[in-house]
Amino acid sequence: MYRINASRPSRKAIAVLAAALGAILMPIPASAQFSDTYNFLRGVRDRDFATVRDLVEAPSSTVINVRDRSTGEAALHIVTRERDPQWVLYLLQRNANPNIRDREGNTPLHIAAQIGFPDAVNWLRIVNADLNARNNRGETPLILAVHQRNGAIVRQLVDAGANPDIADSVVGLSARDYAARDARAADILEILNSAEEQPEDTAVFGPSP
Repeated sequence: MYRINASRPSRKAIAVLAAALGAILMPIPASAQFSDTYNFLRGVRDRDFATVRDLVEAPSSTVINVRDRSTGEAALHIVTRERDPQWVLYLLQRNANPNIRDREGNTPLHIAAQIGFPDAVNWLRIVNADLNARNNRGETPLILAVHQRNGAIVRQLVDAGANPDIADSVVGLSARDYAARDARAADILEILNSAEEQPEDTAVFGPSP
């Protein structure tokens, strides 16, 4: 009969096992515990430029246009909503999609028009953002600007070629209709009506004088 060797492992064997176990249980750096998508969006929200730069500029990186699973927001939505001109410019320079949509169908231009962020409106139109994009409610950036009675943003969009006669899908009214119904928006209606005097192909692609 064969006798089972019941002797205790040697100290050397125990040391080897302990080292192996230590390697398995070694703490993982916090950044490595999450996906590139999570780290990128967190870096954008925290304005952690080093992390964002490393992820964006990595070979074959596609992280620039990833979206938050819960809101659908991309980095460009986030920094536009937070009125951060430096980050808007950086992301656009790194080829962020100016027409990317969140879960409500809003593009960064919708957000810029709604919150009154003229610099972002200007830069987004320079990179050919869709001036007449419609969100899930059928609203264009121009409609949102009219709702806010923001004449400066309305002027920017109209001068760039935004169509004032696209109706939303909720009430069925256009930017011009909303302005005409608002007694306090006479100046905005005048801007919208001036769009009729421009050739259809007129568009401005560059900083305003």
